Amino acid sequence: MNRRGFLRTAAPAAAAVALARGGLGRAWAVPTTTPGMAPVNGPLTVAALTDRLFLIQGGGGNVTVFDSPQGVLLVDGGSPERSAEVLRLVRERTGKSRVEVLFNTHWHWDQTGSNLALGREGTRIIAHENTRLWLTAEVNSRWQHRVFKPLPHQALPTQTFYTTGSLAFGGERIDYGWLPQAHTDGDIYVFFREANVLVAGDTLAVGTYPILDWCTNGWIGGMATATQALADLSAADTKVIPGTGPVQSRGDLAAEHDMLATLTTRLSKLLAQGMSIKDMLAAAPTKDYDGRWGDPTLFVSNAWPGLVQRARSLGVNIV
Repeated sequence: MNRRGFLRTAAPAAAAVALARGGLGRAWAVPTTTPGMAPVNGPLTVAALTDRLFLIQGGGGNVTVFDSPQGVLLVDGGSPERSAEVLRLVRERTGKSRVEVLFNTHWHWDQTGSNLALGREGTRIIAHENTRLWLTAEVNSRWQHRVFKPLPHQALPTQTFYTTGSLAFGGERIDYGWLPQAHTDGDIYVFFREANVLVAGDTLAVGTYPILDWCTNGWIGGMATATQALADLSAADTKVIPGTGPVQSRGDLAAEHDMLATLTTRLSKLLAQGMSIKDMLAAAPTKDYDGRWGDPTLFVSNAWPGLVQRARSLGVNIV
């Protein structure tokens, strides 16, 4: 949403926003009962994507494995709690003891859990520069009621980028690019062009509303833009890998984009009326979508501060 579009929705009621019950601080205090991260319990499972690509699930976020004559490449590494099991399974399935390249689709612990083990072995770790910066900092994730400590130096990405990049590896062209301020401000996609497999990370959600990590600059409008960009990259037969859950398609990306675009407008209008998170939830703006995406409480609670921050950046006076 550009400045003109936002102001068309929000500016006439900017004074009402300043009087919203509870204000910004009170809205942040709305309790969330779900951590919003991938589960780390249960057995690991393997699903074939192509003859050289497979997916490991159950160890935190999805782990995409590319087994090539040049070596093994991973997209994400699961959670720290399950890293040893994930990497053991990678070795068993590929017959190779070393991982050459690891992509981090963003900074969250359930995707970066193998960074330390692989970094110590000299694996090249590729991520957006913002992801590297979050991994060097103490992050107060207020919506999770949790503080994340910086990772050790050996666990940090060794190669970062700002916009897009491409890697020739194992006979495969692997394109990657930034998805600005979506799930976080460091999200990337990784696209195996010849295999037609697109790793979308947590910009694509399955069976639940996507997480908007406003503490590290994720917001609903950025998620809408990201899902449209991913849909534009993919074809009808592209296998799309979400952050957690089974393989998806371009149609799933399009459905999430339509939901996000619609709710960006609806929630912006409610914000312009001076609504707090509690007020927004009572207004039930997501009711058309709850059947597919479930309980909207965390989604709306995280969308609210992101919209407030965006409004302020566009010059809308919100107290």
